[in-house]
Amino acid sequence: MLKFVADENFNNNIVRGLLRRQPDLDIVRIQDIGLSGADDPTVLEWAAQEERILLTHDVATITLYAYQRIQAEQRMPGVFEVSPTLGIGRAIEDILLLAELSLDNEWEGQIRYLPL
Repeated sequence: MLKFVADENFNNNIVRGLLRRQPDLDIVRIQDIGLSGADDPTVLEWAAQEERILLTHDVATITLYAYQRIQAEQRMPGVFEVSPTLGIGRAIEDILLLAELSLDNEWEGQIRYLPL
């Protein structure tokens, strides 16, 4: 099953809902691992080292840095850009669907936009 990291500004209601629906989901929040206030390249580097897909609402800057990692042939386990206008229930459903049906490393080097 996929492993996730939610960036600092990711909706915590989605994180709580994911864990309510699937308590064994492997998800951590940036603020829980001591990276509060870290810049995007640092967050992406940590995600790569830990082989975690980044969950974010930030389409402005994360995407740029993720593509830079890909161009530099650095690991980038994947980014799921969740629209901030997407309902919480739909976001939870889409993320759980991806978590349950995806293969390990399937999203390497990819940026996907939710809703599906």
